[in-house]
Amino acid sequence: MSAKAIFPGSFDPPTLGHLDLVRRACAIFGRVTVAIGVNSAKSGAFALPERLDMLRELCAGLPVEVATYEGLLVEACRRGGFTVVVRGLRNSTDFLYEYDLGLTNKKLAPEIETLFLLTDERYAYVSSRLLKEIVAHGGSAAAFLDPRIEQRLRERLLAPKESP
Repeated sequence: MSAKAIFPGSFDPPTLGHLDLVRRACAIFGRVTVAIGVNSAKSGAFALPERLDMLRELCAGLPVEVATYEGLLVEACRRGGFTVVVRGLRNSTDFLYEYDLGLTNKKLAPEIETLFLLTDERYAYVSSRLLKEIVAHGGSAAAFLDPRIEQRLRERLLAPKESP
């Protein structure tokens, strides 16, 4: 039986680092579900339907399904029949957070494995938060974002605000 993998995240916005991890996970598992976690307590730069569209654009041509999930990731894994959670590690801070999360998920769902992939060094210091800050201040994030995604982010963050 082959493993069924899920790559969860907020993807606000999806970056070239995310895409690199998706491609590598596809090479390992053949097919991957990229899943946006829905957290009503958080508001991002992009609404859920926008993030879904961006991920579909970014992953076009790859053996990927783009989906969403609510609640505990392990419960989404059980509902979808996923046996592996793919997570990217950029640095030691990510490792500490992901390690604790992985152990907790293992306690909740021993049948689900967590696979850590090291981020390509080109993207090791990149976060969606950092890219939003760069673009909001008029900088270029072209080395880290697909041009279509960067344009959407630029339009979102630099659009003139309507006065009340």
